[in-house]
Amino acid sequence: MRAAQVTKLEGPESIEVVEIAEPAAFPGGVVIDVHAAGIAFPDVLMTRGLYQMKPELPFVVGGEVAGVVRSAPEDAAVAAGDRVVALTLLGNAVAETAVTAKEMVFRLPDNISLEAGAGILFNDLTVHFCLRKRGRLAAGETVLVHGAAGGIGTSTLRMAKALGAGRVIAVVSTEEKAQVAWANGATDVVLTDGRSVEAGGGTREHGETRDEHGWLVAVKELTGGRGVDIVLDPVGGDRFTDSIRSLAPAGRLLVVGFTAGEIPTVKVNRLLLKNVEVVGAAWGEWVMTHPGYLQEQWAEVAPLLESGAIAPPQPVLYPLEQTAAAVAALDNRSAKGKVVVTMK
Repeated sequence: MRAAQVTKLEGPESIEVVEIAEPAAFPGGVVIDVHAAGIAFPDVLMTRGLYQMKPELPFVVGGEVAGVVRSAPEDAAVAAGDRVVALTLLGNAVAETAVTAKEMVFRLPDNISLEAGAGILFNDLTVHFCLRKRGRLAAGETVLVHGAAGGIGTSTLRMAKALGAGRVIAVVSTEEKAQVAWANGATDVVLTDGRSVEAGGGTREHGETRDEHGWLVAVKELTGGRGVDIVLDPVGGDRFTDSIRSLAPAGRLLVVGFTAGEIPTVKVNRLLLKNVEVVGAAWGEWVMTHPGYLQEQWAEVAPLLESGAIAPPQPVLYPLEQTAAAVAALDNRSAKGKVVVTMK
């Protein structure tokens, strides 16, 4: 089979499309003919050996797939011929065939394409975990998301209202990314320099300054000085302190990742000022240590996808031959939406 493989830890550019043997089936495993595979930021880190979990070289990139079941155990919830989405977790996704545990495989609703399906599990279930489990989102609360045009960001915009949010504020770096945020369901879109971007284009100023703190000025104005209830932050870096400042009393800042590259620190006295929280949100670790949680999540999310309450992703598609470019788009933060590699 063809697969996108990493043989040396030199970043996305080291990914090569090669012919390798199909993975062997194992007891309890589901064999899937892969049509598309999702790419996420951990894939960038793994190509450099910087992720907390390190697969042995050589390895196939990607951790989620969409495709058609070739074979499944009799006691599995899926059967041969079913359209499915599945987690392969630590690699083994960007290939023409994947084998993964039956507990990691779910039927894909008929109204969602395989290409869109490949972008659901990793990001949408991460966001569900963040807002439901770690953020304790209450009905009507305001959610702000950084990096709102990326995979986690667009998932937050698509899902937050269906999970109870009353308002979803997107923070992005460019006017082009602002339109991506609008298309995915933002109620307000703010540039990092402090300008608001209208849905049809055009900007307006907030306050008198346009600098690295500008988005905070804009958010304070948009919320009448109160701030937001939840900040979902996959970016980290120098926005972190302002994210704490943007919180309303009893607000929660959810730490999801550090795509900016810098891991920030917090002065805990800031948490006392308004009784706010900084909360770690590591979905993968939770899934691995809480059997059955993944199935609980899918039982809530799948009906929302099937009913249209949560819109399917609008992925950016790359052919298998351009897997290196697909992973690089997350590395250089040029990706606009969920990145998916197609096999068929």
